[in-house]
Amino acid sequence: MDLTMNANATGAQGALIVDSSTANFQADVIDASRTTPVLVDFWAPWCGPCKTLTPALERVVTALQGKVKLVKINVDENQALAGQLGVQSIPTVFGFVGGRPVDGFMGAIAESEIAKFCQKLIDGAARAGVKNQSEGESQIEAALEGARQALEAEDYERAYQIYALVLQHVPDSQPALVGVATVQFKTGDLEAAKQTLAMLPEDASNADGEALARAIALAEEAEKLGDPEALKTRLAGDPDDHAARFDLAMIHNARGEKLEAAQALIEIMRRDREWREDGARLKLLELFEAWGPKDQATMKGRRLLSALLFR
Repeated sequence: MDLTMNANATGAQGALIVDSSTANFQADVIDASRTTPVLVDFWAPWCGPCKTLTPALERVVTALQGKVKLVKINVDENQALAGQLGVQSIPTVFGFVGGRPVDGFMGAIAESEIAKFCQKLIDGAARAGVKNQSEGESQIEAALEGARQALEAEDYERAYQIYALVLQHVPDSQPALVGVATVQFKTGDLEAAKQTLAMLPEDASNADGEALARAIALAEEAEKLGDPEALKTRLAGDPDDHAARFDLAMIHNARGEKLEAAQALIEIMRRDREWREDGARLKLLELFEAWGPKDQATMKGRRLLSALLFR
């Protein structure tokens, strides 16, 4: 998998099993262990126990599918490095997590013991907050972040391309599916956005997807409300025409004019709190949920609502 060029993804960590050297130790071990635990196997071609241990290490690492990496160091070719790490006999294996050695063993041990040693490293990395990711997972995460940034910048074409690329490799990626649906919604294709959201598992609990579904429902509701200029004319003739103001608020929301929508609903509340059984406030709360708690319109709208309710 290679998402790097298409999504500006970063963080590729290389193969799971590599032969390294003093010159590459920083990148292959120190840096790599900041995201994935690394086994460092000090060996030599003439070492009998090494011929047993190294293949066992490779089998365990391969079976863990990216949760741990293996770096092999030939001590004959890297004597200074072996000396710096205090290697006195071979085979010697160190476990690196977060850029430093945290455990190790000497001599050939059973494959089951190697597996336990690796699991100990994985658990320790989790407790330390070290992300335990394979190369592919790192690239997917970086690609999704790139798509999110493109979406925020309203570069919808680029965001769509990245999300589609992720879905080629991970067809059930919920962030990518919601991302594609968001692009479709932002570009006005409500039906396509609904169809994309329908691809999420029925039992999925996805806050972003649920918020988008509410936003789509509100937009569909607004499409049925008619000409906004006619509604403005009605309001000019009768400022207490709350139905017209309510419909206009929904049109503002559908156009992305969130603050204007909030202000219109709050104005209804100011004039008649009991209108439609507090319908303006309930709709405003629904909009806040659809926009999300961190949206500027939500935060400003909540302040305006509080000022009205607690004045």
